[in-house]
Order: sequence, then C-alpha cells, then structure tokens
Amino acid sequence: MTKTVVVYHSGYGHTVKQAEAVAKGAGAELIAIDAEGNISEAQWASLDAADAIIFGSPTYMGTVTWQFKKFADATSKAWFSQKWKDKIFGGFTNSATMNGDKHSTIHYFITLAMQHSGIWVGTGLMPSNSKAAQRNDINYVGSFAGAMMQTPSDASADEVVQGDLETARLYGERIAQVAGQCHQA
Repeated sequence: MTKTVVVYHSGYGHTVKQAEAVAKGAGAELIAIDAEGNISEAQWASLDAADAIIFGSPTYMGTVTWQFKKFADATSKAWFSQKWKDKIFGGFTNSATMNGDKHSTIHYFITLAMQHSGIWVGTGLMPSNSKAAQRNDINYVGSFAGAMMQTPSDASADEVVQGDLETARLYGERIAQVAGQCHQA
C-alpha cells in the first residue's frame, strides 16, 4: 500500500476544491498550508513518510503563492539530507484566465521535485482541443505537465468547472497508480 500526500495552499477556496479532487483520485491525505505559510511537525512527518507528494497552489502573478514558496523554502531541510529522493511527484494549479501563466507554476513544482531528486508524473491525458470540445471536457485547459484549472475571477469556489475537477481526480489517480507500480518494483 502506498501513501500519497497532497500539500497545497488555497487563497480563496478554488484551489482547495482542486486539491480535494486530486486527493480523491489518489486516495491521498490532504495537507493545507496555512495563511502564514506553515504546516505542523506531524504534517512534515507525513510528507517524509509519503511515497508520492503532490504540490498545489493557485497561480498568482505568474507563480506559486508566497505561502507555498515559504513552505517550499522550508523543504530545504529534507533536500539537504535527500529525504525525499526517488519519491513520486506531481502538481496542480488554478488561475482566473485560461493561460494565466499556469505553466510557470507547474514548472516551479517540477523544479522543486527535481531538486529533491524526485520522479515527476504528468497528466497522461490528451487535451480536449477539437472543434467539438466543450469547456466542461476533461483536460480542456490542455496540460500534459500537471493538472490545470481555470476559474473566472468573479466565480465562487462552488462554481469551479466540473471537467477541471474530473481532470484533477484522474491526475491524482494516475499519480497513485505510478507510485504503486514503483513501490512494487
């Protein structure tokens, strides 16, 4: 049995919906980074014990929130001893516009995972990019590197697009599957 942890920050509640969908797909524990950018010692221990770690943050000004960045900087203790080496990693993000520089956030997560000598897992989902595609389709935002979600700036957290949540759930499922395969090897 593998252990997967989703560690995320959500500013207005939209990204927590995405985190919950990823966690549902992965059967993962959720760790919310608080408003001050902190997690508890028990949550650090959970991350250390995990086989897979999935990062999540909204994209603000082209990257992760300052709270997520504070958390990431604090992972240097695990980095120094290579505590997370060979763990499976993934990541997800949300922004108000279709592009919104979400790829910068995903690349930030990839870089963080690579610094920890981790193994990154992409979505494995084809984009919905035909003329017949609908906004509620799976992977409509079209990312291979990590799950991306788009929520209009004036939409409440309850108005998150269900197709984006299903994309997140399927991505979590894939990460758990890869972690399970690696765990058996």
